[in-house]
Amino acid sequence: MCHTVVVSDIVDHRLRRFWTSEGGDAAHLPAKAVRWLAERIGNLGGAAAVGPDSAVVVPDSAIRADARADLASVVGADFVLTDPLERLGRTGGLSYLDLVRRRSIGGRTPGELAIPDAVVVPADPGQVQRVLEVCVSHDVAVVPFGGGTSVVGGVTALRGDKHAVIALDLARLDELVSVDPVSRIAVLGAGVRGPDAERLLAAHGLTLGHVPQSFERATIGGFAATRSAGQASSGYGRFEDMVSGVRVATPRGDWRLGVAPASAAGPDLRQLAVGSEGTLGVITEVALRVRPVPAVRRFEGFVLDGWERGSSAMRRLAQSGALADVTRLSDVDETEVSLALNAGWKTLLLRRYLAARGVRTPCLLVLGWEGASKREIASRRKKTVALLREFGAVGLGSSPGEAWERGRFSGPRQRDALLDAGVCVETLETAAHWSKLDRLRDEVRSALRGALGTPIVMCHISHAYETGASLYFTVLAARDDADPIGQWERAKRAACEAITGGPLGTISHHHAVGVDHARYLRAEIGDLGVDVLRAAKSAVDPTGILNPGKLLPAEDS
Repeated sequence: MCHTVVVSDIVDHRLRRFWTSEGGDAAHLPAKAVRWLAERIGNLGGAAAVGPDSAVVVPDSAIRADARADLASVVGADFVLTDPLERLGRTGGLSYLDLVRRRSIGGRTPGELAIPDAVVVPADPGQVQRVLEVCVSHDVAVVPFGGGTSVVGGVTALRGDKHAVIALDLARLDELVSVDPVSRIAVLGAGVRGPDAERLLAAHGLTLGHVPQSFERATIGGFAATRSAGQASSGYGRFEDMVSGVRVATPRGDWRLGVAPASAAGPDLRQLAVGSEGTLGVITEVALRVRPVPAVRRFEGFVLDGWERGSSAMRRLAQSGALADVTRLSDVDETEVSLALNAGWKTLLLRRYLAARGVRTPCLLVLGWEGASKREIASRRKKTVALLREFGAVGLGSSPGEAWERGRFSGPRQRDALLDAGVCVETLETAAHWSKLDRLRDEVRSALRGALGTPIVMCHISHAYETGASLYFTVLAARDDADPIGQWERAKRAACEAITGGPLGTISHHHAVGVDHARYLRAEIGDLGVDVLRAAKSAVDPTGILNPGKLLPAEDS
């Protein structure tokens, strides 16, 4: 038996994330921008074929009555949810393919969506532990669910060889558990979302400083499980750098790691839990290094002439210890799109201003500093700007930096507008050592263009290190409405093969492995590395209930 859910019911429901990236309205895309895109990438299709009366067919929950009763005995009957809307609300993440599948599902078979059989919402780490024990006894798969922002299939409700699968929603693990102001360590529940973490810490004069683009919805547990990187990682570090300890629920029992700031007591098992993507346990609490709330913030923009000069400047800043907390370099294509989609008299004046200073291929560099005083920021900025001048950087003042800061979370809403206009729009990211970085960018761009025809392929560096940097690509192509899923799958495969050929770079700098990258993991860590991960999973999850199909290559999961 199946249930039919009308799309308009989904849109009106509180779990609107099923339909859009942000659970709200798409950003406005001006008609001029649509025309410009059509001129660049070709004829655009219409919006995905879902009208207000389109229906989603949701199969009956496969969770057996005895398993449901045992789960209810742990968390309460009100927190074992099998209503179709609740289940749809935890169906998949927020990748382009996730959205296309959900937007184009009228009349399709239920098998094309991996819908969980139930949503279980525990209240504390103890309940999470007992839920896992129940699921082991009934052989039910468990997919940990935080903000649902995965773009690599990390929260897809795959059953593996189990008869049913639950989405384990950690939203109620939303407390600031403890604060140690002397050591500057705070323990947060895994379900705390980014803005709430900052609000809770601010009451103690502290900040985490971890602000990825998913900040508005993603959770502390999700940040840890995926080795997230924030937009200010040059100043605050990546998320794994912030982790002092973790508490993890596993089918074998509660696992606590981290008793000191550093240790030589064997390999650091915290780093086995961090990045495990729910396959080795469910992260329930994270102890994190925190810092005082900055008193001053300053953002501004510069332009460098050409990618090669820009990336060389980034390398010099990184290797000289002169990176700003936010350091983000857009290539020529990304800069052009930004200017074109915000066309106006100010943009025309800017182009003339840059041309007069010899800048023919502008690459926008956004810098942001945070500190305790204007004097501190001025001191750091002085060194950075002095180095940039050696590369001919043209200062644009505070407006570009402040505009970036205001719009730093708008990408998902803009993506919804582009989807409505008939655009295939997706991102992918990698990282490489400086000596390979430009070649890697060229290879990925060539692979994407070969697969998609006449796309716009944009790239930026947003995380730089002494030894290398990340590359973040955004792709805009005319959507093939006859086969939108196959269109992107072919392009993503070509890009991933370019990355792993050699290999030139990592298959993921901060989006994680999930389902999408699992087939490429062996090329990066080798057969022995896969065996080590498989052994770790066997030790903590001998029956294989935890997040089937993720992280490990398919034959090993």
